Amino acid sequence: QVQLVESGGGLVQPGGSLRLSCAASGRTFRRNPMAWFRQAPGKEREFVAAISWTGDSTYYADSVKGRFTISRDNDKNTVYLQMNSLKPEDTAVYYCAARGTPFGGISRSRDDYNYWGQGTQVTVSS
Repeated sequence: QVQLVESGGGLVQPGGSLRLSCAASGRTFRRNPMAWFRQAPGKEREFVAAISWTGDSTYYADSVKGRFTISRDNDKNTVYLQMNSLKPEDTAVYYCAARGTPFGGISRSRDDYNYWGQGTQVTVSS
């Protein structure tokens, strides 16, 4: 059974930092682009960041550019999202996703991702 399991969410004050992790099991995703999305209450799930299978290329939503960093460790079959300078509007459930096609390009479209984690809650509040 293929699983993506996110961890690292929690409650943090504005200006604080969190590091999310997404560990894959059941198969390897070391040849697959991966991404983070988020969904706030009452809103659609939106793209946050994506990374190529090599880790050489990354792509960010304008709202997080300069504050968030996506990275991956293919030996550990894990992708990370370092979130700095957090704002209340970053509050959401964060989801990890993987494309099913190896060696494919990175994408900001939800429809291009075949595997999803269950999500981890991030709350930014004083």
